[in-house]
Amino acid sequence: MLDFLPDGPLIEFTILLLVSLTIPPIFERLRLPGLVGLLVAGIILGDNGLQLLSPDSETIDLLSDVGKIYLMFVAGLEIDLAEFRKTKNRSMGFGFATFAFPIITGTLVGQLFGFDWVASVLIGSLIASHTLLGFPIVNRLGISSNEPITVTVGATIFTDIAALLVLAICIAIDAGEFSPLMLALQLGALALYAVLILFGVDWAGKAYFRRTGDEESNQFLFVLLVLFLAAVGAQLINVDQIVGAFLVGLAVNDVVGHSPVEEKVEFVGSTLFIPFFFVGMGLLLDVPVFIETVTQNFAFPLIMIGGLFVSKFLASYISKLLYGYSWDETLTMWSLSLPQVAATLAAALAGVNAGIIPQEVFNTVIVLMLVTSIIGPTLTERFGRNLPLTTTGLETGGDWQWWEQVEASSEKEHTPNLEQRQAQEFTVVVPIYNPLTERYLIEMAALLANHEAGKIVPLVITKAHVHMDEPDLSISLRESEQLLEKAAAYSQEFKVKATPLLRIDDDIAEGITRTAREQDSSLILMGWSESVTGLRSRLFGSLIDNVIWSSHCPVVITRLLDEPINLHRILVPVKNLSVTAVRAIRFAQLFADTHQASVTYLHVCDPRTDKEQIQIFEQEIRQVLEQPELNVSYRIKTVPHDKTAKVLLRASRSFDLIVLRSLRRRTAGGLAVSDVTTEVMDSLACSFILFGEPHS
Repeated sequence: MLDFLPDGPLIEFTILLLVSLTIPPIFERLRLPGLVGLLVAGIILGDNGLQLLSPDSETIDLLSDVGKIYLMFVAGLEIDLAEFRKTKNRSMGFGFATFAFPIITGTLVGQLFGFDWVASVLIGSLIASHTLLGFPIVNRLGISSNEPITVTVGATIFTDIAALLVLAICIAIDAGEFSPLMLALQLGALALYAVLILFGVDWAGKAYFRRTGDEESNQFLFVLLVLFLAAVGAQLINVDQIVGAFLVGLAVNDVVGHSPVEEKVEFVGSTLFIPFFFVGMGLLLDVPVFIETVTQNFAFPLIMIGGLFVSKFLASYISKLLYGYSWDETLTMWSLSLPQVAATLAAALAGVNAGIIPQEVFNTVIVLMLVTSIIGPTLTERFGRNLPLTTTGLETGGDWQWWEQVEASSEKEHTPNLEQRQAQEFTVVVPIYNPLTERYLIEMAALLANHEAGKIVPLVITKAHVHMDEPDLSISLRESEQLLEKAAAYSQEFKVKATPLLRIDDDIAEGITRTAREQDSSLILMGWSESVTGLRSRLFGSLIDNVIWSSHCPVVITRLLDEPINLHRILVPVKNLSVTAVRAIRFAQLFADTHQASVTYLHVCDPRTDKEQIQIFEQEIRQVLEQPELNVSYRIKTVPHDKTAKVLLRASRSFDLIVLRSLRRRTAGGLAVSDVTTEVMDSLACSFILFGEPHS
């Protein structure tokens, strides 16, 4: 370490924070994965560079271990079990193929280069799993719900679990004298451990979450405790920690869902511990040995890379033959299954620490990661843009209203019948907490409710106190009553049926969503808060986040710079035609019809999308817009561009209102990607609506 810097864990922790903050954005601007930058930073700061950090430091060792455990936990947590269940048979089929071909190939390569059988099998397992680095790309292209994509995502469960099981068995065999009895005992212990984690954690988690209700901090700590207990338990049965971490991720998946707790868990991991792990990997890399492996012993990494590409292609080709996929679908599946990051790096490190594989193999894994993390996403973009965009499968006529909960499945869509729709009165719950925005909110709610012959429920939530006779509570109640009096006056002015409500609740977000459920509301209409995109909201969640997550109905968040009736030019970005996207489209239609506004539907597509695909997608939008009861002037515009946010911001200058959707996406492995919606909202100069779906 440099002489002018004091020794100690605080300095090491500060350096890690600085690297995690500054390096990934620099590499992403160079169109390289941020994790590559973290590895490079580790090399530069380690023994072969500036010597600011040492891999032998207890602090680095602890943080790197925590990051490794967190990486595999997040990999399990981010797998969409709902999508997996839809295509589980095909996912298992492709998962088996994309695991079996690489492990056989890797084992043969290991034998070819003189490794023993345990090391050879472990080498094969290292290339058998995959990390979905390309998923943000297919999501951006609007093809994430296509069957080949969901099959590939689901296959991740099989490949990661199988690779980790092989790792566990190899470590167990290497730790003692091999015998059939020992292997049977180890497999039995592993099976018992897996059942205990998958079913025990799921049961305990759901029971604890039911008991604690909205205590998100305790739920967050519960998840962390279970994670590290499982890691310790894995060590007790002579299994690597990452096996337990991944299984806990799968077990907790159903418990936390897409909740604020999941947001907090993944935010902490992707911001702190996972970057520390990649820096630690860079510290462990022996640069002279790495150079020797790449230059003098280049045959081994070259054959490993070739074997990986060929074996993964064979698995995809088998799926093409079995399931009838097109070549573009097949090649997209192949490219998605190429990147070797999360499970591969964690397992390689475990193998090196156990003494099963040498530094040469570890260096080859680093080369694999660098090559596949660049080529894989590049190929995904190349082949993915030829796939058809996701569509709803919904009937495109006027058989269902946009606010109704239409349950989508891969096989069929359920549409409420006419009697059910007539029985539900269109109801808009309008939470009010800012006198400056109250009038515009009531006016917009009135436009919607009058159009649908419904009513509005102006709602004021007063935060509860421990003692109901406290003076502060009395003052808050008087202020709330004044807000409701104004809401009632505005409702009369706009000639809308209104039922003002005052509620005392210990949680504002839950008070809103509980009232909406009690009123059987069709929509919650809220005002925008500037704190939604800040650091505090990312750590602790915002009011809007929590309302969207816990609501039973759509949530519309507005920032209105003019009276709603004056918003005549409406812009609606259309990325794909999923069920949630169609609801946002039809909401914009309804709002436009309330005061004869016009709507422009803007589709920003990949610059290399062919004209035929664009025409097909535009025709599908027109089919969705066929609403005989609505007479709305609209146009559809497609702009080929690779910077969606830039196009939207430029286009928004010519409109009074833009309707955006609330979506959150991450990369598998925990490295966050920028959200277009957030980027656009931060710079918009016009009014906007954020259309949020429950559990989005």
